[in-house]
Amino acid sequence: MRVLVTGGAGYIGSVITDQLITDGHTVVVYDNLSKGHAYAVATDATFVEADLLAEETLRSTLVDHKIDAVIHMAASSLVGESMSNPGRYYVDNLVASVRLLNALVDANIKMLVFSSTAAVYGEPERQPISEDDQTAPSNTYGETKLAVERALRWYHSAHGMRYVALRYFNAAGATAQRGERHDPETHLIPLIFRAAQDPRSPITVFGDDYPTRDGTCVRDYIHVSDLAQAHVLALDALARKDIGAQIFNLGCGDGYTVKEVIDTAKQVTGRDIPVTVGARRAGDPAVLVASSDRIAKALGWRPQQSSLDVIVRSAWEWERTFSHKGDAKQNTSGVNQAGAATR
Repeated sequence: MRVLVTGGAGYIGSVITDQLITDGHTVVVYDNLSKGHAYAVATDATFVEADLLAEETLRSTLVDHKIDAVIHMAASSLVGESMSNPGRYYVDNLVASVRLLNALVDANIKMLVFSSTAAVYGEPERQPISEDDQTAPSNTYGETKLAVERALRWYHSAHGMRYVALRYFNAAGATAQRGERHDPETHLIPLIFRAAQDPRSPITVFGDDYPTRDGTCVRDYIHVSDLAQAHVLALDALARKDIGAQIFNLGCGDGYTVKEVIDTAKQVTGRDIPVTVGARRAGDPAVLVASSDRIAKALGWRPQQSSLDVIVRSAWEWERTFSHKGDAKQNTSGVNQAGAATR
C-alpha cells in the first residue's frame, strides 16, 4: 500500500516508517519538523514538510501520492504542558485530526490507524486496564486523544472510515537506527542514562512508599519495535477488511517498577546511577499497566522485545552510538508538538 505517516520524523513514527518499508509498503512522511528532523526520515520514504492545518498541502499530498491509508502519529503529548496550555492541545490533537479526517473523506481514503494513549483511562480502578474500562482522562492530553477516538466512531458511521485506535503508555528502547532524545527530557530511561553519565544529574524517584513490590510506581514499557509491529498489523487487518472499527490496548500486562528500571540500567551500563527520592507527584497512581489480550486474540500481536533487559540494553546501545558520534542530527525526538509533529 501507499501509506502516509503523520509525525513520521519522530521516535515512534520513524520506526513505524522503517517497518512499513521493510514490509514492502511505499511511505510518505508528513511532518512539520517542530520537533522532528528530516534526517530521521528513512531514505526510502518521500518526505513532505508541512502541517496538518495546511489543508491545501495535505489534500494535494493525499491525491498526488495516491495514498491508500494513513497512520496518524502526529500530536502534542506532554501532560504537564497540556494542563497549562489546553488550547494548544485542542488545536494540535483534535482540530488537526479532524482536518485530516475531512481530507481523507474528500480523497475517499477509508483506512486509518490512530496513535491514541492509555491516558484516556485517567486513574483506573483496576489493573491491568482493559479496553472496556471507563474512560475518564485526568489531563487535557488524554481528553483530546479520547475526543479523536469519538470522532473516528462517527466518521466510521457516516463515511465508512475503517480505523484502529491503539492505546499505550510508554514507548521505550531503540533500534540500531532510531532512539529517543527529547527537549525537554521527560522520559525515565533517557533520564537514567543522563544520571549514569553525569553524577551531577541524579535521577529523581517521585515516591518510594507506594503499595507495590518495592515501593516505587509500576508502569508499562513497550519496545518501540513492538509498537511499530502493532501499527503495521492493524493496517494489514484494515486492508483485509477484517476490522471495521476497533480499539486495542498495547501493554505488557504486569509492568516494571521505577527501581527495577534503574537497577537494570545499572547492570546494563556497568555504572553507578545517583538517585534522589522526592515527594509523590499529585495524581500519580501506584500502578498503570494495560492488558493487550484483545489485540493478541484479534491480530496475533504479542510483544517480542519488551523484556526490561532488552528495552534498556537496546536504548543504551543507541545512546552510546549517539554520544560517540556527537552529532545532534541523530536526534529522533519522540516529543510531539503542533500539527503534524513527531511521535
